[in-house]
Amino acid sequence: ACRFSTAAQCIVGFIAAMRQDWQLRLIQLLSVPGMLLAYYLFLFHEGVLIVGCVVDSVFDCGQVSGPNAPYASIGPVPVAFIGLTGYAVIFLLAWLRDWDNPFMDYLPELMLSVTGFAFLFSLGLTLLEFFVIGAFCQYCVVSAVLVVVLFGLAISYWRTAKAEGEADAS
Repeated sequence: ACRFSTAAQCIVGFIAAMRQDWQLRLIQLLSVPGMLLAYYLFLFHEGVLIVGCVVDSVFDCGQVSGPNAPYASIGPVPVAFIGLTGYAVIFLLAWLRDWDNPFMDYLPELMLSVTGFAFLFSLGLTLLEFFVIGAFCQYCVVSAVLVVVLFGLAISYWRTAKAEGEADAS
């Protein structure tokens, strides 16, 4: 529901909000393919489907994230499920912007923290692929690149919010 009285005011308000928080909207948009990708890898890990993956000297999805891959789980929890949960949390955090809630004042810091954790987690997994497993999963690499983009957008969003806060204070 729009807070304004006319449709034109609603459209102008929507466009102004989109310009102000474009990084947050892009984070939300990019988290959707991240969730789909992580769900796809989760189904592969569970043995529900077979991943179309090139197997050569560099890439081997089965060795990295397959059902019997030794590093595809942390304890009983598949890494792909952790990724799915992370992308869902990022999506929901971005969605908080549309609601009046007590987290609004801390949303830039929350988004930066969650995407920063995702970046470090993804970096650790990529280093594990390179140094320990000796193979990469193409889908995991795409997810890692997506997380880097999300983290960069979160940094931009945080810096913009911080600059706006300093401008409001003066």
